[in-house]
Amino acid sequence: MPDSSPNRNAKRSVQRNAVAELMRISPIADELTTLFSRAGHELFLVGGSVRDALLGRLSDDLDFTTSALPEEILKVVRGWADAVWETGIEFGTVGVTKGGTQLEITTFRADTYDRVGRNPDVVFGDSVDGDLKRRDFTVNAMAIDLATKRFVDPHGGMDAIGERLLDTPAAPEESFADDPLRMLRAARFVSQLNFVPARRVVTAMTDMSAQIARITAERVQAELSKLLLGANPRLGIELMVHTELAEHILPEVPGMRLAIDEHHQHKDVYEHSLTVLDQAIDLESRHEPTSEPDLVLRLAALLHDIGKPATRRFTKGGGVTFHHHEVVGAKMARKRLRALRYPKDVINDVSQLVFLHLRFHGYGKGEWTDSAVRRYVTDAGELLPRLHKLVRADCTTRNRRKAAALQRTYDDLETRIQRIAADEDLAKVRPDLDGNEIMRLLDLPPGPMVGKAWRFLKELRLDKGPLEHEEAVAALREWAREQGLSVPD
Repeated sequence: MPDSSPNRNAKRSVQRNAVAELMRISPIADELTTLFSRAGHELFLVGGSVRDALLGRLSDDLDFTTSALPEEILKVVRGWADAVWETGIEFGTVGVTKGGTQLEITTFRADTYDRVGRNPDVVFGDSVDGDLKRRDFTVNAMAIDLATKRFVDPHGGMDAIGERLLDTPAAPEESFADDPLRMLRAARFVSQLNFVPARRVVTAMTDMSAQIARITAERVQAELSKLLLGANPRLGIELMVHTELAEHILPEVPGMRLAIDEHHQHKDVYEHSLTVLDQAIDLESRHEPTSEPDLVLRLAALLHDIGKPATRRFTKGGGVTFHHHEVVGAKMARKRLRALRYPKDVINDVSQLVFLHLRFHGYGKGEWTDSAVRRYVTDAGELLPRLHKLVRADCTTRNRRKAAALQRTYDDLETRIQRIAADEDLAKVRPDLDGNEIMRLLDLPPGPMVGKAWRFLKELRLDKGPLEHEEAVAALREWAREQGLSVPD
C-alpha cells in the first residue's frame, strides 16, 4: 500500500530538515560538492552520517561516497584539504580534514566475500544504489546527493528510523554470512540508538552466532567497547545473551544466570550485574555529567560478580555462599579481557576493581581502624573514585531501609577517607624514610634487602600513619636487628 499523503509529506519534511541541518552544520560539504561536480563526479553523503542527521545527532565526522576512483579523489581534494591520508586507499577510502571536520570519501563499492574471513574482495561499483545494497543495516543504507539534494533510500531506511527498527537490506543470513561482525554491530546499535532488532535479525543472529569466531579479537573488542559506551548497554548485552552471541564473546556473562530452586533462594547474579551496570552509569553521569562514558567502570560493573558461579556453595538451612568470588572473579576478568586484546591498563584496572569491590562490606558499621581505611585508599590508588561508584552501584536490594543504611555507611567511609586524606595526603603514601636514607642508616648497598626494608616502613606507615623521624629510624633499626643485620650505631 502506498504511503498516505500525510505520511509522505512528513517524510519529505524530515528529509528537508536533515539536508538543511547538514548544510548548516557542515558548509564544507557544499565546497566539496562543487569540487567533485566540476571534476565530473557524483558525491553523496552516506551511511551513518545520514542516519545521525535524521536522528539529530550529527557529529563532525562525515562519510561520503563517490563515483570517483581513489586516484581521482586525491586529485580533487589536494590543495583544498588541510590534510590528506591514504591509509585506507586500497579499500577505496581517502581521509581528509578540513576546518576541524574529518571526512572519509570512498569510491562506490560492490564488494564480494569469500565467507571464510571477514575482509571482502574489494570491487569498485558504478552506482550509489549498488553501494547501499552492500551495507549492514537499512538505517545505514541511505544517501543524499549533495549536488541535487536528492534523498536516496532504496531499502526503507527512513521508515526504519521512524519505527526504531534495525533490519538488513538483504536477508540477514546473507548479510551476516558476508560479515559476522554485523551481528555484534546489531547489538551495538541497540545500545547506542535504542533500536529494536527485527525478528528475522534476531533469528539469524541466534542461528549464526558461532560464526563470530571468524572475526579477530581486536575487531570484536572494538565493537564490544562501543556497545558498552552506548547510552543503554544493558539492551545490547541482553541481545547478545538472548541470541547466544555472548557465549562466544563474553561467556562469563550468560554464565551468571544461576538456576534458583525452591530451597535455595538468592539473587539472580546475571540480572543483578545488569542492574549494577545501569546504576554505575547513573552515578557516572550524576557525579561528572560532562565526562565521557567510562569503559573501565562499565566493564568492572558488568564483570564484578563473574566469580560467583565458580564459588557458589549451598549451606544447611537453604543458604548460599560465594566465598572469595572477588579473587576468582578478578582472575577471570583478567583472562577474558586479555583474550579480547584489551590494553594492559584497562585489564589491570578492571581486574583490580573486581578484586576490591567486596572489601567495603568488612567495614561493618564503621569498625575499621584508620589503618584499614588507609589500606583501602592505598590499594585502590587512582581507581578510588571508580571504586566509590562501583561499590555504591553494587547495592541492588529492594529493601529501602537496608539500601539506605548501606549508603549511609559508605557515606561515613568516604567522610573518614576525606578527613584522613586531609591530614596525611593519602594519595602520596610513602614510607617515612626513603631508600637512600635506609641504605645510609643500615650501611646497605642497593639490593633486595633495601626493598624489603622499604616495604616494612610502608606497612608501618599504613598501620600507624605518619611517624616522627626519630620514631621511624628506631623502628627501622629494630626491624633490621630482627632480620639479623648488623646495625651501625
